Amino acid sequence: MPVFQAAISRDEINLLPIFRYGGPIHLVRDARGAREAIAALGRERVLGFDTETRAAFRKGESYPPALVQLAGSAAVYLFQLQLLRDHRWFDLVLGDGGVVKAGVNVARDLEDLRGLRRFTPAGFVELAMMSDEAGIAMNGIRGMAAVVLGCRVSKGAQRTNWASPDLSPAQLVYAATDAWICRELYLKLAGGVR
Repeated sequence: MPVFQAAISRDEINLLPIFRYGGPIHLVRDARGAREAIAALGRERVLGFDTETRAAFRKGESYPPALVQLAGSAAVYLFQLQLLRDHRWFDLVLGDGGVVKAGVNVARDLEDLRGLRRFTPAGFVELAMMSDEAGIAMNGIRGMAAVVLGCRVSKGAQRTNWASPDLSPAQLVYAATDAWICRELYLKLAGGVR
């Protein structure tokens, strides 16, 4: 396993270059798009995984996940859950144990998704556990990206309305970046296995 420093200061992080995903982003909004995405994702061995939920600003207010992001080797797929009424694809993609799906706070994301459809998750890897094993004290996406990849991830669009049917370009890039970074973190922490 590669050796990484345990932590990096906030000031050091702020000096790192910002990484924004610049590759193809496929917004999955209908059954046809879901079929195409499932076929493409089924050819992958490692996916970056994340979800986004509409921000809640009042005590007791909460929302279901609005977006599932899956990053493959050549593209990121953003599934708009409120537009995709049929969530059977969860079983095909999120239940496929032959494909690694790496993310941060995976248990919470999966619990929230199982509130939309019961499925048996398989192939998920928690990056925080991998970073602990590598001696890295910073287990969030931003901290791990700094230590492992030498880049800074912007969290500017994090608290926006992810349930909107019309996501802004900034939201698309933010969501794609989070999933892509998770895939890259996994590859680096696993020693470059593709």
